[in-house]
Amino acid sequence: MKELQTLLPQPNAFFLAAGASEGWTALNAFDGALLAAGIGDVNLVKMSSILPPACKPIQPFQLPYGALVPVAYAAYTSAEPGERIAAAVAVAIPEDEQLPGLIMEYEGRGTKQDIEEHVREMAKRGMETRHRAIKSIESISVEHKVEKIAGIIAAVVLWTI
Repeated sequence: MKELQTLLPQPNAFFLAAGASEGWTALNAFDGALLAAGIGDVNLVKMSSILPPACKPIQPFQLPYGALVPVAYAAYTSAEPGERIAAAVAVAIPEDEQLPGLIMEYEGRGTKQDIEEHVREMAKRGMETRHRAIKSIESISVEHKVEKIAGIIAAVVLWTI
């Protein structure tokens, strides 16, 4: 059987990133949050929530400008001054490295602690649904109190090293 080729190589590494920003418009606030998270000068390719098998956590690094970067993310914007908003992502890494892991995203009004706790539980339950033992769950969250117009993002960035 002929081996199939993919558009992008299968990632074998990931890192977590999060940021918040105020902006002139909701899009400017989101752009500022991307920059604060260190992923503002790349082309994000939003993906669904599967971590490739044997994908390892790495430290964040400067991505090449303009690169196509697979990312799962939770993002939120608000123009309600005083509102507290938060976003979080969680990565469930399976015990069996031959199996894929799971990424969950969640955002909304609330505290980073509550939002992160919720998304970690989502990842746990998603792995239970798949009948996969969990080696670990990695997560990151961000919280921001809106001044005028704010944007936040929490992301799982996939890469091939």
